[in-house]
Amino acid sequence: MARAIWSGAISFGLVNIPVKLFSAVSRKTVRFHQIDSKSGQRIRQQRVGPNGEEVKYEDIVKGYEISPERYVTIEPGELEALEPQKTRTIDIEAFVDLDQIDPIFYDHPYYLAPDKGAEKAYQLLVDAMGDAGKVAIARVVIRSKESLVALRPRDGALAMETMLFADEVIPPDSLDELTVDGGKTSARELEMAKQLIESLAADFEPERYRDEYRERVLELIERKAAGETITIEAPEEEPRKVPDLMAALEASIAAAKGPSESGSKKKRSRDGSNGAKSSRKKTAAKK
Repeated sequence: MARAIWSGAISFGLVNIPVKLFSAVSRKTVRFHQIDSKSGQRIRQQRVGPNGEEVKYEDIVKGYEISPERYVTIEPGELEALEPQKTRTIDIEAFVDLDQIDPIFYDHPYYLAPDKGAEKAYQLLVDAMGDAGKVAIARVVIRSKESLVALRPRDGALAMETMLFADEVIPPDSLDELTVDGGKTSARELEMAKQLIESLAADFEPERYRDEYRERVLELIERKAAGETITIEAPEEEPRKVPDLMAALEASIAAAKGPSESGSKKKRSRDGSNGAKSSRKKTAAKK
């Protein structure tokens, strides 16, 4: 059973709704440890100074590099004096339309659940936001860090995503590779690209997509744990590059349509030509 990682209240206007915070994701990353190949034991990480001697934890301070090998050291008390006030509230500042938020601003998803006695007020906020089609933009302090968050109804619950601040998102026009001229496309290329997109159009079904690499790694671990000897197979050859864009589009569209459709077209073509030949033969016989 999931455990709450934070508790507080949603605050907007004069309304306070006590809530608990739960992570909405469970990362499935395969984690490895660093092992000494000779002893088979885990390697210990040690903090050492320039003379190679281990530095005690209490002697370590934070430092900000202002130039190569020049640091400004900061004391813990100095940082604590600047930390945001721990209010235990999610302070809603505005309600906006969902389509106004670029997904690039989203960082980490959470769920908010009502605390005891707050079920009705919680459900009222979920229903009201759903009917209005709005997303709440708020600020919250969790673990001494202030975050910008977005609250939105999802399947009868409130989802909360931490968000990036505007100055943390890199604008595309800052990339030199995107400012190079010569990227113009022709009407024919655009039409072919649209056909390819249409041939691959489908509804989004999250269950269709799996982390196939993680599954292969876990299978490898199970086989090695069982004592199986692993033989490394040579990787498959990469497909030959298509010489031009139009050829690549045409090949992609043909592949997206699949062999059954192209095969049926060929069959219809053969049936049509055979029918025409048979008709011509019958006409000649009558004459």
